[in-house]
Amino acid sequence: MTSPAINLPAAEVAVPPRSPRSWPSWVREPLLHFVVLGGLVFGLDHLLLGRAENPYEIVVGSEVDSEAIETFEAARGRLPNSAERKALHQVWLDNEVLYREGLALGVDKGDTAIRERVIFKMLSVVDSNVRLPPADDKVVRQWFEAHREKYDEPQRYDFDEAALAGTTTEQAVRDFVAELNGGAPGDAKAGLRVFKGRPHSNLVLSYGPEVTATLSKGTPGEWLAIKTREGWRAMRVNAVIAPKPADYEIIRNVVVQDWTDATAAEQRSAAVRVLAKKYAITYQTADHGDHL
Repeated sequence: MTSPAINLPAAEVAVPPRSPRSWPSWVREPLLHFVVLGGLVFGLDHLLLGRAENPYEIVVGSEVDSEAIETFEAARGRLPNSAERKALHQVWLDNEVLYREGLALGVDKGDTAIRERVIFKMLSVVDSNVRLPPADDKVVRQWFEAHREKYDEPQRYDFDEAALAGTTTEQAVRDFVAELNGGAPGDAKAGLRVFKGRPHSNLVLSYGPEVTATLSKGTPGEWLAIKTREGWRAMRVNAVIAPKPADYEIIRNVVVQDWTDATAAEQRSAAVRVLAKKYAITYQTADHGDHL
């Protein structure tokens, strides 16, 4: 179908980066960057957060929860859900265990005021005991198949979005869409945004599953009146680029490195969980209740 010529204002072209690994994946990564998340995300003083008469008692209190929510919201533009809050609490707890174990081993010598360095030194001790299995091709290939979403090229969309200036009622947008689809030239009453190569997951994140489903079913070149989070918009899909599965043989070296990093992180996580067993951990946050 040939799109009707329209005379909308100069378009704002939005071309996203290629398949970025979104931060949401950190929730699925075991103990991702202890020091980064522990030091930067939870920068409150150790004595304030970990105060306890018993050195083997750890309290995950309201201060931890508040800091987690504030930092997450600043980075993501929304409040964390329950699972994300628990993940942030766990990151802080892992760092607190490492910090106390580091103090017990005396790795704080010369760094008594620098919590992150103590954690880093203790993490180095943990890492020294990590023993990775050989990168057997069968094992790595199985891991690749289980994490294909990280490597496959997703389905992508080229689409346009036009927002009417002033009134944005459903009827006004539907009338405008009818004009555009009827071949009438636009009249500068809408701003046009042009998007190229947007992956399906990005559309869902930006517009929600309902808008994405409606847009994906549209006929290329045909304008639709769609209700978005920001109100009614005139939108049209111009092209749908089919997904492309990754070729394991081509990216094997990348997969091996990712598998190595993930396996080391899992073993590191398990080692810290073993260390944590000697501590009585009390939660004072809504997501966990009062006790572990």
